[in-house]
Amino acid sequence: MKYIVSLDQGTSSSRAIVFDENALCCGVAQKEFTQHFPSPECVEHDPMDILNSQMDVLKEVIGKTAICREDIAAIGIANQRETTIVWDAVSGKPIYNAIVWQDRRTAKYCEELKKAGYVDLIREKTGLLIDAYFSATKIRWILQNVPGAKQKALNGELRFGTVDSWLVWNLTSGQVHSTDVTNASRTMLFNIHTLEWDEQLLDLLEIPKSMLPKVCSCSEVFGHVSSVEELSGVPIAGSAGDQQAALFGQMCLDKGSVKNTYGTGCFLLMNTGDKPVVSKNGLLSTIAWKIGDNVSYAIEGSVFVAGSIVQWLRDGLGIIGSSSEIEALARSVQNNGGVCFVPALTGLGAPYWDPYAKGLITGITRGTTKAHIARAALEGIAFQTMDIVRAMQQDVGESIQELKVDGGASKNNLLMQFQSDVLDCHVVRPSNTETTALGAAYFAGLAVGVWKTLDEIKSKWRAEKEFVPEMDSAKRQEVMSFWSDAVRRTIK
Repeated sequence: MKYIVSLDQGTSSSRAIVFDENALCCGVAQKEFTQHFPSPECVEHDPMDILNSQMDVLKEVIGKTAICREDIAAIGIANQRETTIVWDAVSGKPIYNAIVWQDRRTAKYCEELKKAGYVDLIREKTGLLIDAYFSATKIRWILQNVPGAKQKALNGELRFGTVDSWLVWNLTSGQVHSTDVTNASRTMLFNIHTLEWDEQLLDLLEIPKSMLPKVCSCSEVFGHVSSVEELSGVPIAGSAGDQQAALFGQMCLDKGSVKNTYGTGCFLLMNTGDKPVVSKNGLLSTIAWKIGDNVSYAIEGSVFVAGSIVQWLRDGLGIIGSSSEIEALARSVQNNGGVCFVPALTGLGAPYWDPYAKGLITGITRGTTKAHIARAALEGIAFQTMDIVRAMQQDVGESIQELKVDGGASKNNLLMQFQSDVLDCHVVRPSNTETTALGAAYFAGLAVGVWKTLDEIKSKWRAEKEFVPEMDSAKRQEVMSFWSDAVRRTIK
């Protein structure tokens, strides 16, 4: 039996998961790490916390499963996207904290780029909208604000990477500086048509090309582990941004298939085949994956705050003791009691793209309880997803009949039923909800021959539960108007 180890490096925790040849999970280890908020618009991680937590869980899961190095066919990586790390090429030490995808510090500069007329150019080349969400303006900020960084970059002494690059660099003792096409496509510096770093955008953002990693496919040998004794010589053979990995793990291989991941944020992707779709409704065109010479594209909508609203209810308001309590609390009331919660704690993502929007709770009365707020928070996650689905349907000209779901919050049956109700479509949860890690494992396993074909992998996907709409159309229209009114108040 051969095994694949997936490193699932997320926004709030690092995980390592072992899968066998049958794509069954054999062991999991997880470790949270500290979130840093130096100011209201800033979100940072210590890159060493990311690395150390990931290495800790990697060693832990190997110990738990007691598998031998010789039985490990490969390592696959899935990672939080857009999060930006810059480090010294010689020492390997970060020159600043990782600037997280949620960070809004470069929003004003993004407005300057828009006013200067670069919206169409950047959309045409990268498939992206100009936004602080992406890596490019974060890199620029580091170079301009860390003393000596700009000159060191010009001297070729600095390296940039999204989290996948940071992990590969350290796993290979600094021998490999690489990324894959999906992570590259989220930087706002990568031309998704030519599959190359774009010189014009690099000049615009004042970013030296020497900082950037080599861009690989999602399924090939990037290098071999040399820094972890237990895994010395094991190939790193798969890599993708977490949402593309989840799309692949859900086996959304056919054009028009859709998945939504309910994690810290919500990320809904549709496979658009071998050509990118240009959105007219605030969605993103991105690369889904590249295997061999074949590139698949996706259209995507991003919700910045989803599962993290539950963390905020726990840590900020203290109305729950743990995230797992949210469903029971929300079920303790019949409805939201007239409360609507727009969880714009870090602005609003697609299709609004308002970096200055703030969270809003409306409809509070003397009768409002913490249970009503909890229920409204869950509904806010589903409503944000609804907005993206409606925009996506307009862009592709087709209605979505089925939504595959994964991520931690997909285990919440109340949320999934409400999602089915407001979308008026079937919501399908797989038997294995670890689809992000599974997608990374599939990419790695394909590269080293654990699995031979996509059809072989596709046969392993199984549904665990299907949610069908129970809400009538009149009620659906009522709750949609209720939500739209709250959003209008939020973005004014």
